[in-house]
Amino acid sequence: MTSNFGIVLVTAGSEVEAENIAKSLVENQLAACVSLSPIRSIYTWQGEINSAAEWQLAIKTDLAKFEDLKTKVRELHSYEVPEIIAIEIVAGSEAYLDWIGQSLGLHSGISF
Repeated sequence: MTSNFGIVLVTAGSEVEAENIAKSLVENQLAACVSLSPIRSIYTWQGEINSAAEWQLAIKTDLAKFEDLKTKVRELHSYEVPEIIAIEIVAGSEAYLDWIGQSLGLHSGISF
């Protein structure tokens, strides 16, 4: 079985919101792991430059689950337009990638 693993980046406005999104994604096997980090973002919104403290979610997943993951994030997120960006993993530790697959309920013995 070949999988298309990736990292999906999402920002949240608070640590509590980030944790709620992360837990839901892992519980629903839409993510194997979600790493949370405090960040500062500078961005344009409605014609104005803004600066805000946010939380970055780095979501490790199979990109075949992206649409369901995106739907779940939108359901739980407080932003009108949340960041939901997928980046393909092109290489990684075979043991770690296998663990991602197992955590997502995929069969072991994944090939890349």
